[in-house]
Amino acid sequence: MYTHIMVGSKNLAESQKFYDATFAALGGAAGHNIGDRAFYQHNGGTFGVITPINGEAATHANGGTIGFAAADKDQVDAWHAAGLANGGTCAGEPGKRPQAPGNAYGAYLRDPTGNKICAFCQLPEGA
Repeated sequence: MYTHIMVGSKNLAESQKFYDATFAALGGAAGHNIGDRAFYQHNGGTFGVITPINGEAATHANGGTIGFAAADKDQVDAWHAAGLANGGTCAGEPGKRPQAPGNAYGAYLRDPTGNKICAFCQLPEGA
């Protein structure tokens, strides 16, 4: 559906610490830093964090959310905890999401720049 997703960062080192921790919680590797940006590759997707190349301030999208796949509830919980421990703020505690399709379980964070991200999995029926 997409080739990659990129978000802006006001402080790349701070953002990379946050994303290294949250991607590790999902089974991914640390980011590959190439100066003004860092890239993460996991499960066929590529995610990037960049210091804006136009010199303007990094901002986050109003109403925008980027979702990451988690294998199970434990990964969602670990992802949320890793984000909070590494400069993120809670934008939605881990829990069932009845408004989402299926039997969804997810959590939301804002990264150190304010970008809204989430991690979701599908729980087994009856869980």
